[in-house]
Amino acid sequence: MAKGALITVLLGLTATVWMFHGLPDGNGRAFILGLRAERLAGLALVGISTGIATVLFQTVAANRVLTPQIMGFDSLYMLLQTLLVASLGITGFVSLPIWTKFGGEVAVMAVLACLLFGTLLGQGVRDIPRTILTGVILGVMFRSANAFIGRVLDPNEYAVVQQSSFASFSRVDAALLPVAGGLTLIAGLAAMRLAERLDVLALGRDAAVSLGLRHGRVVLAALALVAVLISVSTALVGPITFFGLLVAGLTHGLIRSPRHAALIPASAAIGTLILIAGQLVFERALGQAAFLSVVIEFAGGLFFLFLLVKGRIR
Repeated sequence: MAKGALITVLLGLTATVWMFHGLPDGNGRAFILGLRAERLAGLALVGISTGIATVLFQTVAANRVLTPQIMGFDSLYMLLQTLLVASLGITGFVSLPIWTKFGGEVAVMAVLACLLFGTLLGQGVRDIPRTILTGVILGVMFRSANAFIGRVLDPNEYAVVQQSSFASFSRVDAALLPVAGGLTLIAGLAAMRLAERLDVLALGRDAAVSLGLRHGRVVLAALALVAVLISVSTALVGPITFFGLLVAGLTHGLIRSPRHAALIPASAAIGTLILIAGQLVFERALGQAAFLSVVIEFAGGLFFLFLLVKGRIR
């Protein structure tokens, strides 16, 4: 509990510094505060949704290496962007209403994610090497299809696809925040309601069934929440492969508890803290000399390799 309180205090202090550091006096003060509040809300939504989704997914998969992104979800998002540009053209893609694009991306990715993750994990499969290999193969397949379609695009269309394929924490559309926030709030509350059942699920399929848990129903419910949360996060800022792994690793390392009632809010707070603090440093202190998404991917990739080398895949 002490660590949870410390994380909450650090998050509050970081958010306060984000809002008021370097705030000028004068008529533009309210306008700048509004812009910073929108950016803060966007970062918080991405951190919350990614953190919760990864913790839930790792509970269902019964290991701490697998994440939705590693299982090929990011490649699916990039393929979807390429298909949109190829079918609509630059003008149609750019002029596509933001609500239509966001809603379509979330719906398509959520449905496909449920099918993908449900097929791999819904039957209680615990063959982790095979599951990882399947995710890698699917990612390669999606990337190959993306590269094939990209070859028939003209350079301008391909440039639009490339711009959409990299995560950017500074391009969140404020118009999407209410809907994204609503979806994240509903999914987060639903995850908290599942917390006790997830505790039982983490004991293993056989133990959970013997304790009276409806294993298949809980797994499908958790995967549906994962699909919604990770779809919202990816649609807001783009693909982030290793961020969820980093957040989940820190959550389990700091919160020494198997109870999901503690892990779920902690993962949301840690994910938000990483994004706000990181963006604050790179934007205000370093003057955008580097990009936060690149550093997060690098650190998360190193952590992924560390887990594999140490054999901590269960």
